[in-house]
Amino acid sequence: MNTLRDKLASFDLIAFQWCLGYNRLSGVALLSRQISRCGDGPLYALLGISLALLEPYAGEAFLYSGVLAFMLELPLYLLLKNTFRRDRPCHRHASCTAAIEPSDKFSFPSGHAAAAFVFATLISHHYPGFAALGYSVAGLIGLSRVMLGVHYPCDIAAGALLGISSATLALNLYGLL
Repeated sequence: MNTLRDKLASFDLIAFQWCLGYNRLSGVALLSRQISRCGDGPLYALLGISLALLEPYAGEAFLYSGVLAFMLELPLYLLLKNTFRRDRPCHRHASCTAAIEPSDKFSFPSGHAAAAFVFATLISHHYPGFAALGYSVAGLIGLSRVMLGVHYPCDIAAGALLGISSATLALNLYGLL
């Protein structure tokens, strides 16, 4: 009997392999690497500090709620990653070669997706006119991690949920919602 977990794992593998097939197209791996780099932590810090210094309306609130959100997200991310200990697809499947070397061994949840969706949620709250752009970039960052062979789609979904939840909680705690 197929359990929900088995069905989810089967879907995840099929969707992963489908995405990875596109990675073989000219330029897709390079583009995926560039998009993935947008989700690296230093860029979020730079943007947050820049907004706090240069944007008088909501810049400081953006920075402070962002620091709080990442203080919530990071320990939860590490707890989940080390609890589930799901092997990365590039480490589990011999037919999969990652286009990058992942920074750690486990894939669930995606830290890049979590951070990108924290940032997108903060943008949507503080700068609603940029919400669609923020969530689009976050989605592309998540997709790039699958295309690079280091995450399954469910890792991205879990990271997105973690990021949105952490940012929403931070905004509530900061008193902005």
